[in-house]
Amino acid sequence: MPFFKSLKEGSGPADVFARYPEIYGFWTRMGQALMNGPSPLSPGEREMIQAYVAGLNKCRFSYAGHRAAAEQWGIAGDTIDRLVDDPDAAPIEEKFRPLLSFVRKLTLTPSEMTQSDADAVFRAGWDEKALHDTIAVTARMNFMNRLVEGYGFTPMDPARVRENAARRRKHGYVDMYPGLPEKR
Repeated sequence: MPFFKSLKEGSGPADVFARYPEIYGFWTRMGQALMNGPSPLSPGEREMIQAYVAGLNKCRFSYAGHRAAAEQWGIAGDTIDRLVDDPDAAPIEEKFRPLLSFVRKLTLTPSEMTQSDADAVFRAGWDEKALHDTIAVTARMNFMNRLVEGYGFTPMDPARVRENAARRRKHGYVDMYPGLPEKR
């Protein structure tokens, strides 16, 4: 049950967004641009990063949703599970290792970021836009994890998770929240 008595069982971020459209209308448009707009990273790779961040934060609500969304884009869910459990043993392309190492450090120990962390990403062949997008996706998910945990939202039913993931793949982030006015 959410911490807020005015929210019913099964509530989630959409309920918060609908209550505060002056804040979250912008947030959803930013999410759409960040997750589905032009980027060196595919939408599936960005969803994988979000799921990874949620897994690192142990945010079960967000992990389930974004793991399922990454699967919608063709990323194997067990790859994400293994990434969270043991990043060195996860079956990912070598090019992604420094990028995901950056994500891990930015999530768990952000004040310890150094130039060498960024340089490792660049040496792997990523450009500044890729690193920017990685930082922004990581920041977005850390924010969402704090919102979810702060409200006390519990994981959704697995069928609803899969339905939301399919809808997110088909319609994007703005259309995930029908209660918001002026979606575009």
